[in-house]
Amino acid sequence: MSGAARDVGVVIVAAGSSTRTEGAELKQFRWVAGKPMLLHSVQRFMERADVAIVVCVLPKSHAGDPPPWLFQCDIDRLLVSVGGRERGESVLNGLEDLPPEVRIVLVHDAARPMVDSGTIERVVAKAREGVGAVPALPVTDTIKEVDESGAVVRTPDRTHLVHAQTPQGFPRDMIDRAYMRAKAERVRATDDAALCERIGARVVVVEGSATGMKVTTDEDFARLDGLVKLVR
Repeated sequence: MSGAARDVGVVIVAAGSSTRTEGAELKQFRWVAGKPMLLHSVQRFMERADVAIVVCVLPKSHAGDPPPWLFQCDIDRLLVSVGGRERGESVLNGLEDLPPEVRIVLVHDAARPMVDSGTIERVVAKAREGVGAVPALPVTDTIKEVDESGAVVRTPDRTHLVHAQTPQGFPRDMIDRAYMRAKAERVRATDDAALCERIGARVVVVEGSATGMKVTTDEDFARLDGLVKLVR
């Protein structure tokens, strides 16, 4: 990939307030598997020669004075953007900061620090075909849909269900149109692919990875540390 054109832009969403972990330190700045969680993702994406820029969307309280360890990365390909009140606004801020040469956009959650290079490659390759790409793993547990009281409404067939992960990749025009439409219509979604699906764009699933798990609680930090030790 040494001669690859630098046309991939990465938006890493790291603007959360960490309400489900203990302590005052932001979750995305806590150490896991040997380094700060956000740094894992930034360095992983910067391993790729086709990445033109990595935009880290940080909380407003930290965007003006990012943690110094963030500058261990290639600062010529690093940009800090200010997060919004909710995830969609943070992603949109990051998209608006991408330079014109970016043709493929990856959106990644900082809470998934151990994304592997194979997953990224599969996502980028599919996005270059002109479709949206979502890494995912098959659902192995039985899923129950319940109502407000906790009563089971139905048990969906898990055959065609998957656990979506990030990074999710898109042709730039697709993700820009999806977010512009969502902003105009005040639509929220739990992930970026859902907004692309809304505008009729084709989104496909590619193989994800067990190390792509999301770190949400304190228990997840210990679980991910253990998982990384097993695969190394």
